[in-house]
This record gives sequence, structure tokens and C-alpha cells, in this order.
Amino acid sequence: MLWALTVLLAFLAPATQVSSNLEGTQMSVTRQPGSSVVITCDIKQSSDYVHWYRYQEGMAPQRLLYYQLSSSKVVVDSAFSSWKYHASKDTGGTYKLLIKFLDESDSAVYYCACDRSNWIKKFGKGTKLIVTPSGRRLPADISPKPTIFLPSIAEIKLQKAGTYLCLLEEFFPDVIKVFWKEKNSNTILESQQGNTMKTDNTYMKLSWLTVTGKSMDKEHRFIVQHENNKGGVDQEILFPSVNKVVTSMATTTGPTKASPTEESIATTPDSTIVSPTEESELAALNYTQACLNDESDTLRLQLTNTSAYYTYLVFLLVSAVYLATVALCVLRRTAVCGNGKIS
Repeated sequence: MLWALTVLLAFLAPATQVSSNLEGTQMSVTRQPGSSVVITCDIKQSSDYVHWYRYQEGMAPQRLLYYQLSSSKVVVDSAFSSWKYHASKDTGGTYKLLIKFLDESDSAVYYCACDRSNWIKKFGKGTKLIVTPSGRRLPADISPKPTIFLPSIAEIKLQKAGTYLCLLEEFFPDVIKVFWKEKNSNTILESQQGNTMKTDNTYMKLSWLTVTGKSMDKEHRFIVQHENNKGGVDQEILFPSVNKVVTSMATTTGPTKASPTEESIATTPDSTIVSPTEESELAALNYTQACLNDESDTLRLQLTNTSAYYTYLVFLLVSAVYLATVALCVLRRTAVCGNGKIS
């Protein structure tokens, strides 16, 4: 398993610092052609007009319509059909955009914007609409599926630090937000993540957090926001403290490969953490130890691949020399035959 992670890290784009914003919950919506969708926007400030825009990659943003609060009047821009788009507001201050008879060309990011007759618009974060092709088949469960990797003993001893990793796989769509926090804190920590990568019809993403100093005594949680999270709530994964990893590894007698248990994943509506049981933590720690034991296998695999590469390269060079020799002989023979005909 470790070699697969090594290959994945090698192909990741340069890591970027994560600066997640937790406001807004409707990051994306997925629909089938021919259906309808309602995109919402919460506006808490006073406004006279609410506008709805569509942005498609490679094109300028297009305004679809605007909603006048004083009269509840909806004005659809002339480039679009009034039977397809409609806007409204509910009593709670949530503004809604209705799009009917969807097709693939409706896939875009939709933004709401408000103003107070001064031409200065304030835009929302946007919601990505994905209209999937009719023949596209997706797995029944397209929520992010985590695999966790705990800090290695070598890193802890040599670097005086520990790195948590979480690999998310087989999710759809690609719109996803991830961030890290300490167990009893709401402060988002600086972390790193790779680009979201496509794998067949789904996506995968890797994120990691390195902790040092006093933070090595604290538990950390990894939070995943995605349209298809089970129960429609954030997925939270609790990681044991780095120092507990050291203690548990020291008392573990043999490696056992295991995946995180359900107890280590919290999906409660109020985002409270369901702490993992001792058995689930030990299983995760044993999993890391098994990964460490795979390092020697990884080295052997690399040496084998390198040997095969150079063998193949030598074979190509020999083949090239052989072809050049044959071509030279053919050309010389043609020249001799030609001279014979002229004489």
C-alpha cells in the first residue's frame, strides 16, 4: 500500500496552503438531464435587487435574471428563456434560482449577487451544477471514502514532527473542501493538499498535516465537506496524537493491516466528534506499522523497475544499430546495382 501512496505523491501538483472558508453549504448539486434544480443563496444584508449569474469555463459570466425585492418582480435577461429560469425568496431570507429542463449545457457555476441601486454588487461563493450525461453510470455510493496514514516512527524520531495523511477516493462530483482542526478547537490549521484527480468516473484527493512541538500531544480531526456525504453532514475523522502513535507502536507486538472503523468517523449534524474506541485506534496504528514494513518491498520494486528500464534501453540501442547497419547495406547494394546498369 505504501508504494501506491508513494506513486500518488510523485504525481501530485505542488502543494498549496489550505485556507478554507466554512460559510455556505451548497458547494455543488448533481442532476440528470430533463430534471430541475433549485440553487439557494442566503443574503443577510439589506438589498434592493438580487441577481443570478452563470459562469462557464472559458466564457465571460452571464447574468440570467434579477429579482426586485420591493415588488417580487423577476426579469429574465433577453438572451435567456423565461420558461426555463425563475427566481423567488422564502420567508427566511433565502433566495432561490429554479432551472428547469436541464441539459448538459447547463453545467456551470451559478452565483447570486445583491446591490442597493448603487451598481456595486456583492457576490456569493457560487454553486457548481453538474448535469451528468444520460448514459453515465456512477457507483451507488459516491461519497468520499477515506484511508488514513499515521505518522511514521522514523519521521517522529528524526524530524521531531509527525505527518497525518488522509486519502479520499471514489467520490463524485469533484467539488470538495477539506481542512484540519485540533480536536477541541474550531481554528482551521495550515495544511497541504494535492489537486483533485480523476480516476475513471470518480475522483480522489490527498491532504496532509504536519504537527510539531506541543501539538504532538493533541488529537486532530480531518473534516470533509462534500455534496454526497452520508446524511448530508460533514464527515469528520479523528486522528490520535502523535505521541500516542509512538506509545502504541512501542507496545504493539506484530503488524496487522486494518482500515479505520466506523467509530473513527463522525457524521453528526452538530459536528460533535464521536471519539474512536481503543480498538479502532490500535487498528489504525497497526495499519501504519504494516505500511512501514512495506518500505523494503518498495525499494526492491524500484530496483527491479530501474533494471528493467535500462535493459529495455539497451535493447532499443542494439535494435537501432542493427537497423542502421541493414539500411546501409541495402543502400550500398542499390548503389552498386545502379552503377552496373549505367555501365
